[in-house]
Amino acid sequence: MHLITDTDALRDFCQSVADAPFVAVDTEFMRERTFWPKLCLVQIAGPEVAVAVDPLADGIDLAPLLAVLTAPAIVKVFHAARQDLEIFYHLMGQLPAPVFDTQVAAMVCGFGDQVGYETLAAKLAKAKLDKASRFTDWSVRPLSRRQIEYALSDVTHLREIYRKLKRKLETSRRSDWLGEEMATLTDPATYWTEPMDAYRRLKTRAVNGRFLAILRELAAWREREAQHRDAPRAWVLRDEALLEIAHHVPTTTEALALTRGLGRKFAEGQSGAQVLAAVRRGLDLPEKDLPVAVVRREPPRGAGPVADLLKVLLKLKCEQEDVAQKLVASADDLEVLAASGEAAGVAALHGWRRALFGEAALRLRDGRIALAVRDGKLAVIEV
Repeated sequence: MHLITDTDALRDFCQSVADAPFVAVDTEFMRERTFWPKLCLVQIAGPEVAVAVDPLADGIDLAPLLAVLTAPAIVKVFHAARQDLEIFYHLMGQLPAPVFDTQVAAMVCGFGDQVGYETLAAKLAKAKLDKASRFTDWSVRPLSRRQIEYALSDVTHLREIYRKLKRKLETSRRSDWLGEEMATLTDPATYWTEPMDAYRRLKTRAVNGRFLAILRELAAWREREAQHRDAPRAWVLRDEALLEIAHHVPTTTEALALTRGLGRKFAEGQSGAQVLAAVRRGLDLPEKDLPVAVVRREPPRGAGPVADLLKVLLKLKCEQEDVAQKLVASADDLEVLAASGEAAGVAALHGWRRALFGEAALRLRDGRIALAVRDGKLAVIEV
């Protein structure tokens, strides 16, 4: 069944792909009960052979596998790589490199926004996938033959998908486009949140600096505690409780116990004491050091219809050039562009995006071009 459960077999396989130009990689993991994703299976395919590696097998040493993942001459091919890369970053302290993400490449090649692996397998590898094992518990042993076959299908077809997308990128001369998109995905900062920045994840419209200071301390405490326990954030303290504590500012055990969903047992325990200490740190922070809320400004009157026109232009240009709209500009980008023009500073005004859309967007905004229907089709006309 191509399941590797010992170090010698893993080393032999890794030696067999040491000279390969690429390997296709996928993982199966569990995260429902932990802060860090628990790696349960690694699927890896060279140009000819595919195997599943059991990282939970007794005594197995993953060092040969990790050496392949960091080998500079071997391209590591993933689909929707972000979660897989996070797992390896936590495991190795560094990211696999170099990396090719077929989901991003497919967006560059016009397959739509966030296209799924199953769709690419059908279109590019002419394969129909059996997804019956998609929601299996991958931490339970032994793994069944069907589970392993399902897992391997996520890398066996990935090889052909990669080959065809790579050729398409080279033919269309868009390899550089992919490189720009991969920059964020392969930045270690993407996979690490400083505890003092954790409060930014919380949804609040509050702009009061003292409230934000207390919330920042509470969220930082929860982030460190969740990491220490290796438990989901919500198991330490739910978002709603953090926001309520920051709003009511309890400074005593009795006041903390009144927080909805906590109770006296939590308030009188070690976690309660740590929460109160976090509240106190937020209260004691000097005014000059209070965090400043990022307030989204409402676009000026009249900018809304302009943003709508830019959205139509974006759709037209992306259809003509066969590229996913999401890669070029977001709805927020269009609003800023409509309001500020050249001063917007959005990604659509730089590099290949400017050539594809940004320059035309500025000309439309400035009234130098217009959109019109010609022979039943939308067209750009000079003004």
